[in-house]
Amino acid sequence: MARFSNPFAFTPLPVIIVTTATYIALFAALLTVHFNVPSYPSRTPAGTNLTQAWYDLEHITRHFHPFNSHANDHVRSYLLSRVRDIVASKDIGSDRVQIIDDTISNVTFSNGNTSVYFEGTNIIVAIRGSEDKESFYPSFQTPLTSTRASKNGGVLVNAHYDSVSSGYGATDDGVGVVSVLQLLSYFTEPKNWPKRTVVLLLNNGEEDYLNGAKAFMRHPISQLPHTFLNLEGAGAGGRATLFRSTDVEVTAFYKAASHPFGTVLSGDGFKRGLIRSQTDYVVFNGELGLRGLDVAFLEPRARYHTIEDSTRETSINSLWHMLSAAIATTSGLASDTSNKFSGNGKVRTDGKVDAGTGADAVWFDMFGKAFVVFRLYTMFALCVTLLVVAPVALIGLAIALSKADKYYLFARKQYIHSSDDDQPIQLNGWRGFTRFPIAFVVVTAIVIALAFLIERVNPDIVYSSPYAVWSMMLSAWFFFAWFFLRGASAMRPSALQRMYTLMWLFIGSFALLVVVTVLARNYEIAGGYFIMFYFAAVFFALLISYIELFFLPKKSAYVGRFDEDDGARRNSETASRPLTGTTSGARSDDRPLLDDDATETTSLLRGDRRSYARYGSRRQSASEGTEGGERLRPLNLGQAYAGEQDWSGKMPNWLWVPQFLLLVPIILILVGQMALLLTSALYQTPADGSSTLFIYLAFAALTTLLVAPTGPFIHRFTYHIPTFLFFICVGTAIYNLVAFPFSRDHKLKVYFLQQVDCESGANAVSLTGLDGYVQKIIREIPSAQGKNLNCTTPDIATRKELTKCSWDGLPAQVVPRVAPFSNRTKPDAWLDYSISKGKKANEATIRVVGRNTRACRVVFDTPISDLAVAGAVSDPRFNATGNNGSRELRLWHREWSQPWNVSVAWDGAANSTLSGRIVCLWSDANAGGVPAFDEVQHYLPVWAIATKISDGLVEGSKSFKV
Repeated sequence: MARFSNPFAFTPLPVIIVTTATYIALFAALLTVHFNVPSYPSRTPAGTNLTQAWYDLEHITRHFHPFNSHANDHVRSYLLSRVRDIVASKDIGSDRVQIIDDTISNVTFSNGNTSVYFEGTNIIVAIRGSEDKESFYPSFQTPLTSTRASKNGGVLVNAHYDSVSSGYGATDDGVGVVSVLQLLSYFTEPKNWPKRTVVLLLNNGEEDYLNGAKAFMRHPISQLPHTFLNLEGAGAGGRATLFRSTDVEVTAFYKAASHPFGTVLSGDGFKRGLIRSQTDYVVFNGELGLRGLDVAFLEPRARYHTIEDSTRETSINSLWHMLSAAIATTSGLASDTSNKFSGNGKVRTDGKVDAGTGADAVWFDMFGKAFVVFRLYTMFALCVTLLVVAPVALIGLAIALSKADKYYLFARKQYIHSSDDDQPIQLNGWRGFTRFPIAFVVVTAIVIALAFLIERVNPDIVYSSPYAVWSMMLSAWFFFAWFFLRGASAMRPSALQRMYTLMWLFIGSFALLVVVTVLARNYEIAGGYFIMFYFAAVFFALLISYIELFFLPKKSAYVGRFDEDDGARRNSETASRPLTGTTSGARSDDRPLLDDDATETTSLLRGDRRSYARYGSRRQSASEGTEGGERLRPLNLGQAYAGEQDWSGKMPNWLWVPQFLLLVPIILILVGQMALLLTSALYQTPADGSSTLFIYLAFAALTTLLVAPTGPFIHRFTYHIPTFLFFICVGTAIYNLVAFPFSRDHKLKVYFLQQVDCESGANAVSLTGLDGYVQKIIREIPSAQGKNLNCTTPDIATRKELTKCSWDGLPAQVVPRVAPFSNRTKPDAWLDYSISKGKKANEATIRVVGRNTRACRVVFDTPISDLAVAGAVSDPRFNATGNNGSRELRLWHREWSQPWNVSVAWDGAANSTLSGRIVCLWSDANAGGVPAFDEVQHYLPVWAIATKISDGLVEGSKSFKV
């Protein structure tokens, strides 16, 4: 029964109330922050207009607008007119703001065994800083090098205005684009004018090999900025997350955002290749040498690159969340007049900007309001300090307790005088030591077993029901941990169970911290920061338990009371019976059985009995003596909790509260935030081919970290809440095993592609997706009914875990709109090519032209060793064919139906041949442009949605041989 005399006592009712209330409150707060976007203010900063921004977003997302579409040209024209209107409305001279309509820059580069030639159509706006007196850039030059003073480095803000061929691009990257327009309006207000030059880039071609950012590198103004902010989207709404950053100095400026959001764990995911997709960040940082940040929308990924990436699925609140963060971050970077982003002022020979170097950062938000950022080296130093100081401090306290004769830990027994003439007094200090590690191993194994069970029976349920999986794992861990720890406590109560559990948590978190320290030092992994705080919380909680032992009586005093009890009892017996045959030194032989000396009649559930009491239930009546024979008052042991060791009665029964507050809230906030971010990042990646088992094991590991802090207190719980959680575990487990894994709100993404042989007319339509489900989807499509499905592994390396199923398309679906407003062109006229031999036997020039397209490819059966595209500009920063030659050349024009002239060379014998295929792409699915794609969109089940798998929706090809 709980005692109400102390509402903070370590008894069931206070423990249940505090623990339950804390978990519910913090989980609710974390979920609220994660799923709700802060409302936009009634008044926004001068120069910004959310109504106009929302109108701009609606306008540019009316149609699919990939680079290879006519709608892309319309979006570009609209954005260019908006930029000019904003600048004209401010009555600003061209010497202060310059608009660059870049239709000159082109770039040739290699990406693995694929080469790319791209002609850019970027829109660039430069706002001269108030302290920048130099020209923006010199004339075009090769190679590009900066002639500006290094102290005049500016800030680049980038967003791409192309979408994919299967999506409207509202958050990828429409919100980023309209945010850039608002930044132009904001920084051209006199009161907001930046000190450093701000370069605003609206780039075209990000969705295909990050082409737009590469083309920006070819413009001389790319040498001006030293820092950057990239605005992106990988979801369809919600909060804009800080994806990654280059260093602590630039990250510090994001701290000024009114609602910062994100954790460095996402940056580690990119750094280690766990996240497959990329953004323009890698171009600006890795290839241009700038330092900066990547801010992007994160979820839901099921709408990413689909028709549901629209204004209907996002909100003006999401727009404001990204815009407000962009204003705060850019303002900070543009107002910094120090030279920390200026490098050493020397011109780099590799063509990169000398922006200096910064320290790796650790960063995370707190409830979307506060933002913590510090150096990775600081984290490393703190980790090392904790690893050294914590054990030393605990060892010191153990020595102090031992000297004070109060070290009850691991104390089995003690003699009154010596082992020669006394029976031992049982202290039972070891009791409870092994409970938590045994329970921990068993319970964690149960949760991992559930992960494997779900993976085996219904692996994709996480796609639509991640929080049903979380509920199952959290409730399972708590219930089974309670079952084992409470059961052990009922059988053999121990006052040290809480302390021993903390000791095991200390040992486990110590081991984890060692790993985190090594990763931080050797691999620059900062995502383990939460383990540092985890260990610190456990250490300080354990420190309180050590201090708690100082309130106990000395072991010698506790054991000595049994000798005094003997003396008092003997004196009483001597006074009440004749003194014949009795010696003053005789010891009593009729001591009662120790409570630990169990017999066959001893109850297994001992209730309130003091199992460690030397003389049963007899009250202490003796007094301590002194050398003068004085009588001292009896040893006051206080009142121990039911069934626990007698000597524990004086332990403060309220110290569990500061332990709990040190341990649970800190861990729950940091780990809970990380668990939610990880959930958002992973739960719909199975559609991309990611491992579901990895997701479930990640959930299991985080479940353990989240619930393990209840271990020191869980044995005080009564059966009510654990039983309720047991039913939740059973119910959610059944649901996770039998429920269909996809729904209207969580649609399975499948990847569309139509491939047409322009010579034979063969037409293959394919969908790529999860095996089993993609076949079920195709059975719903009329043109595929009755056809044989050819299911193979996809050619796309990033989708190799999926299944590609193709079927013969209908003749009426063969022709995409290869000529404006007409779909009557026969396939053999879609593209044309001609080949002329070069001066050498292993050289040739291939002329390629596609009808109503500006994207074609040349695919080689054997690698080429060299290539040159007519009109291309050589840049030593880019290798056209890579280190091992190129097997594919991707060609992008800024104009429609224009030819490419490609000169190639290949290795081999003098008379060796070169063969391959010419492929042209059509990506415009607007207004019935791709009939097969329209059919798939129309007949997909309600739980599925289509997206593109490649640069084009339709690929028409012809073979060639030189």
